[in-house]
Amino acid sequence: MRILLVEDDLSLSREIQAALRAENFAVDTAFNGEDAAHLGETEAFDAAVLDLGLPKIDGFGVLKAWRVAGKGLPVLILTARDGWSDKVQGFKAGADDYLVKPFRIEELVMRLRALVRRSRGHGDARIVCGPIAFDAQIGTFEKDGLPIKLTALEWRVLSCLMLRKEIVVPRADLIERVYEGDADVDSNSVEVIIARLRRKIGHAMIETVRGLGYRITASAEAGA
Repeated sequence: MRILLVEDDLSLSREIQAALRAENFAVDTAFNGEDAAHLGETEAFDAAVLDLGLPKIDGFGVLKAWRVAGKGLPVLILTARDGWSDKVQGFKAGADDYLVKPFRIEELVMRLRALVRRSRGHGDARIVCGPIAFDAQIGTFEKDGLPIKLTALEWRVLSCLMLRKEIVVPRADLIERVYEGDADVDSNSVEVIIARLRRKIGHAMIETVRGLGYRITASAEAGA
């Protein structure tokens, strides 16, 4: 899952980045509204965390720009403004959630996971595909009821596939959502991660759809 974090307080931004990365999120950052508007319109994110009091363009302006551009990414406003009128304005501008500072990092993580899950059409936090179960609210994976140990990159790829189970996910889409914008990505890196995942969850679980991408499937006939 790839998150756009828009926060002009450098110290707070670093704290949130570290916490989200510890929970396996890929995180890109912007420190002013102008950069945030551009990133949100040109890059692929699963959700955005948006401060309101930003330099150049405030958070309301950024959010309106995204919505006018047709960007439907889930947006969680994170701000010290706790007035009812600010909350109303935020939701009218197109926000999906609103969290007031000070806040608990754990709550931010849970809200983001819920936003991403629901944006993919999953009402239930537990997503099951054959023997694989993904608790999208807690962030854990199991195979046949036993925990699966994953690296951060493996977690990002598998969560992306599980959130769109039985649907082909383009390779480019995986790259966009697994790596942060400034990452130096090797052309074969996704294939390497897929190979490692197959060894952990079963080769037939992840199907290669040649020329298109990858699909996680419960079908026993799935091939590579």
